[in-house]
Amino acid sequence: MESVAIELRGITKIFPGVVANDNVDLVVRENEVHALLGENGAGKSTLMSVLFGIYDQDHGTIHIRGKEVQIKDPNAATRLGIGMVHQHFKLVHNYTVTENIILGMESTHRLGMLDLATAEKRVKALSEQYGLKVNPCDRIEDISVGMQQRVEILKTLYRDANILIFDEPSAVLTPQEIEELMDIIRRLRDEGKTVILITHKLKEIKEVADRCTVLRRGKRIDTVNVADVSEENLAEMMVGRAVKFDIDRTPATPGKIFLELNNVSIKNSRGIPAVKNISLDVRSGEVLGIAGVDGNGQTELIYGITGMLPLETGTITVNGKDISALSIKKRIEAGIGHIPEDRQRHGLVMNFSLAENFIIKNYDKPPYSSALGILNNDIMISHADNLITEYDIRSGGGPLTEVRNMSGGNQQKAIIAREIDLSPDVLIVAQPTRGLDVGAIEYIRKRIIAERDKGRAILLVSFELDEIMNLCDRIAIISQGEIAGIFNEGEVDENEIGFMMAGSKKKKQTEETVT
Repeated sequence: MESVAIELRGITKIFPGVVANDNVDLVVRENEVHALLGENGAGKSTLMSVLFGIYDQDHGTIHIRGKEVQIKDPNAATRLGIGMVHQHFKLVHNYTVTENIILGMESTHRLGMLDLATAEKRVKALSEQYGLKVNPCDRIEDISVGMQQRVEILKTLYRDANILIFDEPSAVLTPQEIEELMDIIRRLRDEGKTVILITHKLKEIKEVADRCTVLRRGKRIDTVNVADVSEENLAEMMVGRAVKFDIDRTPATPGKIFLELNNVSIKNSRGIPAVKNISLDVRSGEVLGIAGVDGNGQTELIYGITGMLPLETGTITVNGKDISALSIKKRIEAGIGHIPEDRQRHGLVMNFSLAENFIIKNYDKPPYSSALGILNNDIMISHADNLITEYDIRSGGGPLTEVRNMSGGNQQKAIIAREIDLSPDVLIVAQPTRGLDVGAIEYIRKRIIAERDKGRAILLVSFELDEIMNLCDRIAIISQGEIAGIFNEGEVDENEIGFMMAGSKKKKQTEETVT
């Protein structure tokens, strides 16, 4: 028999109103990549947080290499050789890579001075051994998100972890960074490590995992050999029904121009030009997709449209009205809805209730507040109940649940429910399915097409090329802050888009696609 690295027996974890893990068994073999698959809120991260000592289980036992252990905190997990790479990184941005890695276990010279040079040498050696290519002296604030994740991996390796837990590791990565991460995980396994991969991305499981355990609503459904099942099988196990990967949609019938950008240039927060003289329009009843590698001006373009960054040049009009100098609130009132790429930073107030977040853009208007500015809690809660039901938002505690206690997928559904409920003419949608499971992805993509069919103008920014190809009626490719081309559906394939994202030009482009 193959040796077992981890065995969880009957793990149960209960939060107020929610059974997050319900008598879950899990067996992870030595030197394997074991995927933990489930919908958002299925209990994957909770189960691994129990293993890593962040939560204490209510029932059940943990066995490491055949021995029952008590893991009361992350330090105990670290002593047992368990490391965890969290979805939201735990890094100090103005510290160097090495300073972050040794934080909490600093070594000193005999005179008590920090021995940073020795630590840097070890970090460099580990980086080279595992192919991470991290510079020990770089500051965290100066490196990419993908590189920051590698720093988190190095933190676990520096502490001699031989069991590594990755919590949704690709949720914030570009396609190129995801490919590199898969290579890193294979190399970790080849070097003798045991890897647990928490994910909802079926392609990644098929690519890198040996076995997969599926959770649904806190319960273990099954453990399977990945080579023996298809993506469709895994999706059905996860959601409990067949899932459609491609969304059916009728051809668009574009109407009048709802959003128009003319010669728009925008600088980023550091004063560097990020958007350079962009002109484009979005019509009612269509989805215009912006395809590009992260860092090519997409974020700044969205910030400029929604009022989070000022324009350097150019104008933006909504329904013929110039909104270029309006405040964020006035732009909302002019007909702009915004589903942001960072749901926790720009989409929600995390310590507000679900009901409060639903009305955060129109709390000062009837029926939610009186002429004296007093909120009507009964109407707020009734409104929240309706949206929770319509959008299948699983909050655990209903309208009064603090959104920080909800899963990422349900937080995203809450934002989409609020923005659609406001009935904007123009809907700016950024990374709408980032970090979501296949069931939530299917649902959100259907809602986007439904809003298109209601006559809204939708500007979709996504790093997922399959999402761009699946949802968009026209595609604009952005490279180095400039539009490399705008094409109707079917005029370009993924390879051509990829080349243009990298700065190449398409030989043929019909003039009628550029408006």
